[in-house]
Amino acid sequence: MKRLLLPLVLVVLTGCQSAYYSTMEKFGIEKRDILVDRVEEAKDSQEEAQQQFSSALEQFSALINFDGGELQEVYESLKDQYEASEASAERVTGRIDAVESVAEALFDEWQDELDKYSSENLRRDSQRKLRETQRRYSSLITAMRKAESKMAPVLSALQDNVLYLKHNLNASAIGALQGEFGTIKKDIDQLIREMNTAIAQSNSFIESIQN
Repeated sequence: MKRLLLPLVLVVLTGCQSAYYSTMEKFGIEKRDILVDRVEEAKDSQEEAQQQFSSALEQFSALINFDGGELQEVYESLKDQYEASEASAERVTGRIDAVESVAEALFDEWQDELDKYSSENLRRDSQRKLRETQRRYSSLITAMRKAESKMAPVLSALQDNVLYLKHNLNASAIGALQGEFGTIKKDIDQLIREMNTAIAQSNSFIESIQN
């Protein structure tokens, strides 16, 4: 039954997207405009994720430097930061998926409409612009997905530490986790660098498509 449902769900989702694009076009909003908006939203979600993962790192640093007070409260704060980071990562993925969806629809439409030109010069120019936009988009989505892939190792490490503390909430457990900090910091620093690259690519793509 599940195998039969998946293609049906995909058809329904595709139909919903097509209906959405058609409705937006009636209001003068083309797929090109929607793509720009979604790239902006994806960029915003990455900036928010940078801040969230940095916050999680700060909380982890506070944990391993614990020097008295309520250990349970410090653990709860780290757990909250992990959950917030997980939610932030899901938003990033969802926004990138949305960018891919409208980009595919835009490029398919653009390609199909090349055959409608009566002017060969205009058709060739439009085709050249299509290829250039696709090239820029390919660089953009590659950067976005690369940055996205860096979130999983960080989330996995944070989850491991939260789970370990859940069942070993004492000073000696914190000492055992001190060696984890360097690796997590390195991974978060790399994540932030990759996201900065993707954000720069987003700004460049938006500028190119609007000019």
